[in-house]
Amino acid sequence: MAKVSLVLDTRENSRKSDGTYPISLNVYHKKTRFIALGYSTSILGWDDSNCKLRKSVACNKGLRCDEINQELDDKLYQAKKLLRELGKSINLITVSDLVDLLKDNWDDSIKSEIKKKVENNISLQEWGKVLIERKENADDPGTAAWYANGITALENYQDATTIKLYEITLTYLKNFEAHHLGKGNTKNTISIYLRAIRAIYNSAIEEDQFVPLKNPFDSYKIPKVKRTKKRARTKENINSIRDLKYPKDSILWHAKNYALIMFNCRGMNFIDLVQLKVKNVTEFHLHYTRSKSDKQFIIKITDELREILNFYIINKEPNDYLFPTNYDGSTKHYQKYKSQRRRMNERLNTIAKDAGIEGNFTTYHIRHSWATIAKYMGVSTELISESFGHGSLRTTQIYLKDFENEMLDKVNAMVVS
Repeated sequence: MAKVSLVLDTRENSRKSDGTYPISLNVYHKKTRFIALGYSTSILGWDDSNCKLRKSVACNKGLRCDEINQELDDKLYQAKKLLRELGKSINLITVSDLVDLLKDNWDDSIKSEIKKKVENNISLQEWGKVLIERKENADDPGTAAWYANGITALENYQDATTIKLYEITLTYLKNFEAHHLGKGNTKNTISIYLRAIRAIYNSAIEEDQFVPLKNPFDSYKIPKVKRTKKRARTKENINSIRDLKYPKDSILWHAKNYALIMFNCRGMNFIDLVQLKVKNVTEFHLHYTRSKSDKQFIIKITDELREILNFYIINKEPNDYLFPTNYDGSTKHYQKYKSQRRRMNERLNTIAKDAGIEGNFTTYHIRHSWATIAKYMGVSTELISESFGHGSLRTTQIYLKDFENEMLDKVNAMVVS
């Protein structure tokens, strides 16, 4: 019976001038033949029991051991497959004929891989453009910009205007990460870029636009996002903001109102605030749809919220925007919204300073503050998650991480005192 196996050909006449031996396919069919596979190593560098290169051995330093081992496994698999396909007819050929058939089979496999690449010729830019236009048409400019920024990052890294999806390999992704770390960019930045690329890449696969030889994102771990500085503020801080007095109808007076509306609406996002219309306000409730998730929210109007809303409702029609900083949610006006958000955050920082609050204070702090204050008051994480419309508790737990750390510090102080 014919047999094939991966071996290190340690025959004396096979020894190379540098003292290494060729990695070969041992073909036995009445006689033995060796097919050199293009790589060599020392006896110590070869794991004979597992038929692969040892990564930890000095003589293999600089070799792409994982890729080479994968290539060797592929060739062995193809050789064994050929033997099965030949079946009893193998007895009609010599060992030399078998060696030729094995080599031809490998050549055909290589040609097949090249053919797959040619047939999978779609580029990151081509499919990215489809997704970007789709998001813009759906008035989701934030996601469209996320895709575009990811593509631009890869173009700048490779200094190329066209990047084929088949070019994005595990090695490519690791080199991209190393490049940005070397430039001093944070893992957060790298993560944002590569999550966008992964979304585009996987979308092409899901919609049958691309068939990868191997999906690199199955093996590559995108850097974990490092949490930013503490965002939550205390209830005392919120009360300090309430106590501030600004001239009615002034810029800071409006900004303070917006902040308190967002806080009363369970940490409403600013993008949802500026899209509110008069018809969203009923006698007892405020209704709105979360832009990010399309989840419907119904908020009972508190006394403080009612007092603020009454000012903005006067003399307006149901379809009028509730606030002068309106945004229709469209891609066309997305840049206008971003400018409004930036100005809002600048004004919130002024308000925080006037209230004696240290550090930055933005629309995002309001959301984190609501969650943390609720947790201090004994509200369960599950209820906070439901209030925010989070898809999983894990997202809510990120918001509450600072609370958990502070409570652990208090427990530790009691234990060690």
